[in-house]
Parts: sequence; C-alpha cells; structure tokens
Amino acid sequence: MKRRVLLLALATTSVFSLWEQPALAQKKAAPVVKKTGDVIPDDPDVKIGKLANGLTYYIRKNTEPKNRAVLYMALKAGSLMETDAQQGLAHFTEHMAFNGTKDFPKNELINYLQKAGVKFGADLNAFTAFDQTVYQLPIPTDSAALFKNGFKILANWAGYVTMEDSEIDNERGVIVEEDRQRGKNAQSRIQKELLPVLLKGSRYAERIPIGKLDIIQNFKHNEIKQFYKDWYRPNLQGVIAVGDFDVAQVEAMIKENFSPLKNPANPKPVVKYNMPDNKEPLVKIVTDKEFPYNVAVVMIRHHGSVGKTTAEVKAGIINGMINNMMGNRINELKQKGTAPFVEGQFSYGAYQGGLIPGLEATSVVAVAKSGDELTKALGGVMTEAERMSQFGFTASELDIVKKNLEAGNEKSFREKDKTPSNSYVQAYLSNFLQGSPIPAATYRYEMVKRLLGEITLEDVNKKAKEMIKPENMMIVIQAPEKEKEKLPTEAQLLATVQGAGKGVTAYVENKVDKPLLEKKPVAGKVVSEEKIEGIDVTKLTLSNGVKVYLKPTTFKNDQILFSSFGEGGTSLADDKEYLAMNYASNIAGDGIGEFDNTQLRKLLAGSTASAGAYIGDLHQGFSGSASPKDLETALQLVYARATNPRKDPVVFKKNLDDYKVMLQNADDNPESVYGDTITAVLSSNSIRERKPTPAELDAISLDKSFDFYKARFADASGQTFVFVGNFEVDKIKPLLETYLGGLPAANHTEKYIDRGIKPLSGKVERTVKKGIEDKAQVKLYFHNDYQYSPENNLQLSALSDILEFKVLERLREKESGVYSPNVGVSYEKLPSPYYNLQISFSCATANVDKLIAAALDEIEKIKKEGATAVDVEKFKAESRRAMEVSLRENNFWLSYLTSKFRNNEDPLSVLKQNERLEQVTPESVKAAAQKYLGGADYFRAVLVPEK
Repeated sequence: MKRRVLLLALATTSVFSLWEQPALAQKKAAPVVKKTGDVIPDDPDVKIGKLANGLTYYIRKNTEPKNRAVLYMALKAGSLMETDAQQGLAHFTEHMAFNGTKDFPKNELINYLQKAGVKFGADLNAFTAFDQTVYQLPIPTDSAALFKNGFKILANWAGYVTMEDSEIDNERGVIVEEDRQRGKNAQSRIQKELLPVLLKGSRYAERIPIGKLDIIQNFKHNEIKQFYKDWYRPNLQGVIAVGDFDVAQVEAMIKENFSPLKNPANPKPVVKYNMPDNKEPLVKIVTDKEFPYNVAVVMIRHHGSVGKTTAEVKAGIINGMINNMMGNRINELKQKGTAPFVEGQFSYGAYQGGLIPGLEATSVVAVAKSGDELTKALGGVMTEAERMSQFGFTASELDIVKKNLEAGNEKSFREKDKTPSNSYVQAYLSNFLQGSPIPAATYRYEMVKRLLGEITLEDVNKKAKEMIKPENMMIVIQAPEKEKEKLPTEAQLLATVQGAGKGVTAYVENKVDKPLLEKKPVAGKVVSEEKIEGIDVTKLTLSNGVKVYLKPTTFKNDQILFSSFGEGGTSLADDKEYLAMNYASNIAGDGIGEFDNTQLRKLLAGSTASAGAYIGDLHQGFSGSASPKDLETALQLVYARATNPRKDPVVFKKNLDDYKVMLQNADDNPESVYGDTITAVLSSNSIRERKPTPAELDAISLDKSFDFYKARFADASGQTFVFVGNFEVDKIKPLLETYLGGLPAANHTEKYIDRGIKPLSGKVERTVKKGIEDKAQVKLYFHNDYQYSPENNLQLSALSDILEFKVLERLREKESGVYSPNVGVSYEKLPSPYYNLQISFSCATANVDKLIAAALDEIEKIKKEGATAVDVEKFKAESRRAMEVSLRENNFWLSYLTSKFRNNEDPLSVLKQNERLEQVTPESVKAAAQKYLGGADYFRAVLVPEK
C-alpha cells in the first residue's frame, strides 16, 4: 500500500495553488458568478447523498475512459486517532483490508481483481495519513458482475475486514519491511530529528502514520480490532464513484451495500488537532553522514482557509501568481550567474503539503556549495523574498503571469468534456475530506476569468508583503556531517534572515522587444503523401527529405503532441570527446539566439506552445506540444532551436559548477555508490556511462559542445516527425511545409555508430558495503543477446509479470521478508537487440541470501513447471485492460508510432496484440523462462551496510 510520507516542503507551489480542481464538464446551465465572496455552488452533475447511517456518497457519470470507473472509499480517520498502544495501527489496518474480508477471505480479493485486469499496486491501492485513510479501486464497467462486486469490495473494506490473528502476525514483517524500504536512509533520519520542530507542540509529532516498530511487532491482536471497530464507521466514511455507468444503478448499489453498516453505540469523538503558534523563531540544525547537500529552509506559518468562496479562490490565485513570479526571478538570477546559491526556491502554500488542515506557509529554500557558504546562499534567496515584500512586483511581471493563467483557463475549459474520471474523484475526495469546492466547468471558467480580470497589482503586492513576517518562523539546516564545523550558528542564521532586507532595492526588469524569428523560413513542399490504413496515419515527405507522420485524434480537444528523431546522436563522438559532445544536449535548454530563458518565457507569455531539442545516444530530434491555435509557435520554436541555438558561457559555467556540487558528496551516499557499481557492470566499465571527475568537467569546451549541437541539427533530411492530436491534415500542411520543410538539409545519410556498450558477460557478483542502517538492497539481472520481435517481446513481458506475481507471493506473503519486490524487463532493438530482466527488493541484511535463494527457487519452478493457468489469465486480463485505455490516449500513440518508425517496424503491429496474447500459455512462459533465465549471463548486485 502507498503511505503518505512527511516531507520537508521544497517544491514550488503550482500556479493555481489553492485552486487545483479539474475542468469539470457540465450539461446544465452553470450558476452565475455574482461577486467576490460568494459561496461556490456544487456542480449539479455530481449526485451527492447521505445514507441514514451518515455515510456520504458522490456519483458522476463520465466516459473518459470508456467502460471504466474509479471507485474510492475514504475514511476521516488516520493515525491521529490512535491511542498510545495503537501507534501505527491505522496504517496496519489498511494493510489488513487486503488480507481477508467477509466475502473475500485471505488473498482472494487481490486474486479476483487481478483476474479481472486490475493491477495490484498500480490500480488497486490505499494510503493512510494523519486524519484520513483512502482506498482506491479503478474497475471495468463492461462486466456487470465485476462492476457490482466493486461496491461489495468497498463495503467489505468499510465494515467487514476479518482481522484473523494469523494474518495479523504474518503482516507484521511486511510493515517492518515497508519502513525499511521507505526509510532507513539519511532523509528519514533527518526527518525524525526535524519532526519535533516542524510539528512542535502538536499531536502530529506523536502520531507519524508508520508508527513505532516495537508496537508493530508486539501489539495484542485486540488493539487493531478495536481501532477498526472504533473508527471504521459509516458516519466517517465516504464513497466516490465516477465512470461510464448508470448513476441510478450505482446509487442503488451503494445503498444496498453500505446501508447495513452500523455506527458504534457510543462513538469516540473526533478531535480536531492543531499546531500552536511560536512567537520566537525555532532553529534546528541537523547533519547526517550520508546526506549529500547543504540546504537551508525558512518556513513562516500562516493560518489559511479551504477556499469555499470566490474571495478565497481569488486569494489562492494570487498566491500562485506570486509563486510563479518569484520562481522566475530566482531562475533569472541563476541564468545570469549572479546567484549566491546553487539552487533557490520560494513558495507559498499548504504547510508541509497539507498535513495540518488550515495551516499555510511561506517556504524559502537555499542550497549552497558548502557549509560555510550557507549563510550567503540563504541570504541570497531571503533578499529576493524581502525585495518582493518591500517593493512588490511590476505591472509587466503580473501581465505575463496573467496571460499564462488565462491561457491555462481557456485550455482547461476546452477540455471540459474530456476530463478523466480520476480528476473528478480527486476533487470529490478533497470536498469530502476538507470541504474544497467542486463547481461546474462553466462556473469555474467564468469565475477564474473574472477573478483574473479583477486582480490588481495592488492586490498582489499587498499579499506579497504579508507573506514575510517574524512570527511562526522556523529555520532548518540539513547538511553532511563532515560539514558540521563549517555550518552557521543559530545566531548567524537569525542575523542572516533578519538582515536580508537591509539596503535592498526594487527589481529591475530585463525587457524583451523582438520577435522569435526575424523572418519566416523559405518553405518547402510536400512531395509525396500516403495513407497507412488501419491506424489512420498519413505520411508526408517534404522536399528537404523530412518525413512527417500524422495521426489526427479526438481524444483531447486542445492537444497536439509531437516528437522526432534522426540517426546519429552522441554515438558519433569518440570516447575522448564524449563528455563535451554529451554536454551538447544541454545547449537547447539555454535559450534561443539572443533570448535567454527569462526573455523567452516573456516572449511566449499566453502561449501553450513548447518545443525542445534533445541529443541522445543514437538519435537527435525534437519534442513538444501545443493547443491547435498555438501549433505555429511550437513549430517556430523547433525551427529556431535547430537554426539559432544560444551559446551562453554564464549558464555553461553554472551548469558545470552545479554538477561538481552534486559530485562532491556523492560517494557518501550508499545509493549513489551502489548505482555507480551497477552502471559499471551494465556498461562493461564504459567511459561513456560513468560519472565524470571534476577535472574532466573542467576540460569540457563550450565551443566544441556548441559546434557539435549545430552539426547534429544542420541537416534535417534524416529527421522523422510524428504528430498526434486534434488537427486536420490538410489544414496543418502549410505550417509543416514552412517550418519543417524550411529546415536546412544537406541530404547526408548519417547512421549511428554501435559503441558496443553491453553488460559484462558471464556470472558477475558485486557486493557494495556502504551505509550505516540495517538495510540491504538486491538487484538480480538476467541478460543476453535477443531476437527482437513483437511476439518475443510479449512473451518476455508475460514472463516478467508472472514472475513478479510469484516473487511477491513468496517473498512478501510467505516469507514476510520484503515490502514491494519488483520484476521488470527491458528489451531494445537498437543498436543491437538485447534484453535485461531484473528482480529487485530491499530487506534486512541477515535475509539477503535466504531471499535471493527464494527468488531463484521461484524461477526454477517456472522453468520446470511453467506458469499456472490462473497467472496467465491475470497477465492477459491486465494487458487487455491496459491496451483498451492506451488506445484512446495521445501519449500512447506518439510513443508507439515514434518507436515503430525509429526501429523500422510495422506500425500495424498494435492491431494484432490480442492475437499475440492468445499465444501466451503456461507452456510458452515455461519456454521463455528456460530461454531467458538460463543464468549464463547473470549479474547479482547487493548493497549492505559497512558494519
């Protein structure tokens, strides 16, 4: 099961901040938005009801995706409700819901759903937080019996978990291993030291959802049964159902399954917990031997609101605007090379990701090169925060962010009838748990449009000033242990924060007043056109040799995606020149011509167009997206990135300096050392795959990198583009002729070079001894040359998935030795066909050999006996269900078609997928196991602690 993890908030809040609802489709007339301050009405297209026992339900019909529904059962109870003797049992209860219920004993629930094509972990899942527990069940609706049983499953979770003593005892080890897998690292150790400060004086600090391991391992069975009895009650539960179904039938099924649930005769009261204010700043400095960076964070807590009125939504939009504009200012400093920090961030949003309802926070983050530079780094970001607070933003900055928000609002509204069911579910979940609004699409669109028009520079600057205050402040330092003596003192940190605003002046804007392209390219022509029947694809060949494949779709109303490839990539660089040539892939991110990224962002304000260039191992090309109305801008970006790249020595130096910072403590991190060891074996110690040294970085020439970039895009004759989305072929032809047909072409026939990078052959074992926790990591690789074909690929995928069923059953359910083992497979055709099947898990150090032996034993069983018919049935069901959804997604078609054309394969292959699935049998899996898991080329990589 997923478990929400407490994290130090480092990420910038999204533009809409408090306003992250989906584009809600609607059929009825939307209520009129009258004035700021109105309570936002619920969308009339969602049926909200309450049973006599207090259970709340939300039902909505939605056909994206078709023949699918998303069902949730949410509980307004979590770890905060635990007694001292129950710490960790809210989360443990969530696990037990999958280990036996009244109608689905033991593991029958998971087996039943897997046979129906529902994947455990990816689809079927749950999570536990402080004040909530949520179960999720995406399920097909084209089987009436299966769909009906979906509600029986939710009801079983809600009130009929059996809690057998033996199952409880078996699950103890799994939860211990979950804690080991997710924790027992530098970040978790630091987190434990920070919690008393981050959550000071609150019950939250005493009720972390994973609980206490000594309680997990030793609690009496009755404790968890009592928790379930006390808190899994209908007046705290909500059921959400969104999908392709009949609303009246779903309501009847909810009433049938959930009405019998009873509340306790004397229910325990639900206590609302908060966090006390602190007038004086709280400071905490934490170091760890394995932590790789020097990070300073200032958090200033504020009391916030849910956003039930248009006034609160307006405030949320303003918060998002400020985050966006501050992010742009900080990025501009980095682009100029004048930033005194390696990385800086500013954000205003829910405190600690929303862990404590009603609390928000301003967060300022600075990353420094070393401990003795932390005060300078923190002072640099705090100075920008004070500049914002004292002087606010400019009219031009606000105009840019408004244009982008308006474009986003328009795009969201145009997609209102294509909203995926899961987006609605998340909105209704927030409504049930926090009271967040759920307006109709038209209401939301009109409200945001009006609010954007109302918001003034004065409004924004007033809120910006309020974000920085001395009360409720925390200052946190996280750093490597070896930097301990260099770190600033508490007094120095306080002085830095309090003195950041002295002498600060107003922001001076870097204006831009030029077009992206000085003139249009000389257009080429379509010289040939052909149809690929069966998948509705049109192939165009342009006069400069560029090939374009076009697949119009109606999956999204306002989306066009594209990508391209041409042979060559960094494979054309010799080993001795590889680092400089490999850096060339960064050139596209530095801007275009005279425009640095800051100027480019301003130039593109209000446009949905994006397009980037890449240089990979074997190919180079472009990728991007746009609304149909902005496709021309996206194509202009492609042309500009190919013909007018930007050489920026300042950004070049900063990129290399930042990489050196990453390198300087990398060897203190067990995961990093382990990863380097694996990479060395999987690449036969190739210089092209290992991390460079600082000296090698210093030797990189920007001129050589830049010239290599230009050379890679100087000849477009080998480029193949794929476009997927809402367009008409004839209407976009002129744009393609102008911007793709106008690309320079020399008609060279370039081919990539096979540099022979493959894993070391034979049986290889590596044991890395690094780390201080009792935590081992295991990766087992089976690999070799391969006959690449759709048929073999499917058989290998079947073997991988079925082996994962068996490894999960053996290592988790039977041995209780792991949390979430993984079996994955990769196969490639280029530069030469190769496959790699990997088994990975984490565990206690003492169990490494035993669990490896158990995993290999499962392999031997499949090689001798083949797969079971039930496991083959599960694989086929999951594959069919996944393909049904994928075939209606633009991203799938873009990836699929690009891969087929790049590999020179039949693009009609997808039409035969179900035929190939019929060829997967217990015997075919047995044959695949014997062929691909023979062990002649086998790599065992183990990470164990030093002591």
